[in-house]
Amino acid sequence: MKVNRETKRLYVGGLSQDISVADLQNQFSRFGEVSDVEIITRKDDQGNPQKVFAYINISVAEADLKKCMSVLNKTKWKGGTLQIQLAKESFLHRMVIQRISQRTSSSVLTVNVKQRRHRLRSRAIQERNG
Repeated sequence: MKVNRETKRLYVGGLSQDISVADLQNQFSRFGEVSDVEIITRKDDQGNPQKVFAYINISVAEADLKKCMSVLNKTKWKGGTLQIQLAKESFLHRMVIQRISQRTSSSVLTVNVKQRRHRLRSRAIQERNG
């Protein structure tokens, strides 16, 4: 039986300051194939770390994703309490998708307009010669 895996982007909050990419890869690779880990540290005005969170791209079956979230969410790990959820689509990613879809629809529209002009020209020539 083949398991249907999808790549999901997870938000993992509540991390301690000394967390590493390897730590997160090891923790989440139990549930699927981790392809990318991005750790982000927000700092206050004085430059002190205030909030540490990560985005993890993982190829995972739906059942394993649910298991991952139920097993790890709200658990204490390496000095923090994990908060795991599906990441919201980033603004930049939305913009890329929107631009691609606009280009695609614009090119289809351009082709249709050119084809229509060609048909109208052909019809006009036929009527003149007709």
